[in-house]
Amino acid sequence: MRRSMLFLPGNNPNMLINGGTLGADGIIIDLEDAVSPDEKDAARILVQHTLSTIVFGTAEVVIRINALDTDYWEQDVEAIVPLGPDAIMPAKVSTPGYIHRLIEKIEAVEHKAGITTPVMLIPLIETALGLEHVFAIAASTPRISALLLGAEDLTADLRAPRTKEGGEIAYARSRIVCAARAAGVDVLDTPYTDVDDMAGLMQDAALARSLGFTGKAVISPRHVDRINEVFSPSDAEIAYAHRVFEALAQAKEQGKGAIALDGKMIDAPIVERARTILQTAEALGRGNHE
Repeated sequence: MRRSMLFLPGNNPNMLINGGTLGADGIIIDLEDAVSPDEKDAARILVQHTLSTIVFGTAEVVIRINALDTDYWEQDVEAIVPLGPDAIMPAKVSTPGYIHRLIEKIEAVEHKAGITTPVMLIPLIETALGLEHVFAIAASTPRISALLLGAEDLTADLRAPRTKEGGEIAYARSRIVCAARAAGVDVLDTPYTDVDDMAGLMQDAALARSLGFTGKAVISPRHVDRINEVFSPSDAEIAYAHRVFEALAQAKEQGKGAIALDGKMIDAPIVERARTILQTAEALGRGNHE
């Protein structure tokens, strides 16, 4: 289950040490944009030490590596993969070939280290070309567990202004959700970059959830609780989902084919939505699905 995925700079030891205590469902340790070129080696060593010594509890641990057109990505893979992170996040993924090239390197490192559990991938889609190839990327390997939309680099590539309202990424959001769902993987929304605008954050997150995103990346620990709130089913949603299954059970007992609840017909999509809500609630310890 992914709701909030918190970015942590790979060169900040204090944030890395506390990463598992900040309430996020996952942490993304960033070796790319958060680290200047002259700090890459030191940050990589720091992240190695962190993964070797720090327990992050139940949080998913993802390492964002440098793009494959840089001189750093191979060293990132060699240093990080043997330490068993939950996933690697490659930056600026534009084609399935990009993924295949990365996997070749990962497999060589895994073989050398004797690793039998493959590390998963969460590609960062942040270019126009990547968006055009997003389904092919998502379906390119069973290693991919999710996609993440990177709006800052994408809008720069599109030569579009980045706004709080997000109209410029409306198409990108819908397309990446459709591609991820078609490929059977999770999909994470881009961070909201104004750390002080909590009302805007909640509105942006609610929009992302309504579009079908699994969760949302965040760049500030202050955003974590609010993202978790938005991407968790409400008490009303849970109660309605239970009533849907109660109505199904009652209709079965009475031998009815058509089922109605509150004056609305209960069809397969409504049942599936209710099942998803109850499964999420159960994972959060908020009630069981019978």
